[in-house]
Amino acid sequence: MNKVLSEKIVKLKKERNVLILAHNYQAVEIQRLADFCGDSLQLSIQASSSGADIILFCGVRFMAETAAILNPEARVLLPVWDAGCPMADMVTAEQLRELKKLHPGAVVVCYVNSSVEVKAESDICCTSSNAVKIVSSLPADQKIIFVPDQNLGSWVGKQTGREVILYNGYCPVHHFGFTAGQLEDLRKSHPGYTLLAHPECQGEIVDVADKVMSTSGMLKYAEDHDELIIATEEGLVQFLNYLYPEKKILALNSRAICQNMKKTHLSDLYDALIEDKYHIQVEPVIAERAVKCLKRMLELS
Repeated sequence: MNKVLSEKIVKLKKERNVLILAHNYQAVEIQRLADFCGDSLQLSIQASSSGADIILFCGVRFMAETAAILNPEARVLLPVWDAGCPMADMVTAEQLRELKKLHPGAVVVCYVNSSVEVKAESDICCTSSNAVKIVSSLPADQKIIFVPDQNLGSWVGKQTGREVILYNGYCPVHHFGFTAGQLEDLRKSHPGYTLLAHPECQGEIVDVADKVMSTSGMLKYAEDHDELIIATEEGLVQFLNYLYPEKKILALNSRAICQNMKKTHLSDLYDALIEDKYHIQVEPVIAERAVKCLKRMLELS
């Protein structure tokens, strides 16, 4: 059934000039079918210069919104309407405006995992791939507000030596999904393994990790390395095991699952293309403001 459905989707894709983008946390069957898989930065770059009539975005809403404002000529479809991001929902534009009042003159760096309305209130966007580079590019005496992820913001502050004003947001999967106890147990049974941790994890994990990197960084690292422990959403580990079945790649916690990322199935892709749903549209005034911080990020990336 999956093979038949995949063939139908490929046929529709060719007929309608569709670009299928998939985040690294999507199910393996989705990533296999996508034209391009990546982290938020890589997908933003692809969306900004796709040339496709339709972008079918297999991810969550903020990603599809980003694609829509970076490529306004394309019709961006999100296969599952309610695929959201709890972290992005933790900060609103109004909350950010209030924070800016408390710190006049501060530059607002927003993680790409945020709503388009929050991006419209921000000065520059970042992803986990380029956050250190983005913050390092700002003047040394510049006050910096970082929203919404406290863990990424804290890690970036340590890496750059900058004082960062943090917001109390987080990714529930990374914030609660990994503990020092889990790591201690796994390292006892697998001595010598390298720990790769996503910077959305809490300090007790990133502070002892061998490498801290984005999902794209983990994929790149795994090309030439073996015996890895991965501290990020389990979808990436599943895909790495698919790519390298001969390698020893373990999830620090196989139950660290983003339910929103797992809402998308092949049937949703097919329905989206057949029924032309769900079309992501951003209010032009908001899009005009939000695209500035995204383009500033892409210029530096």
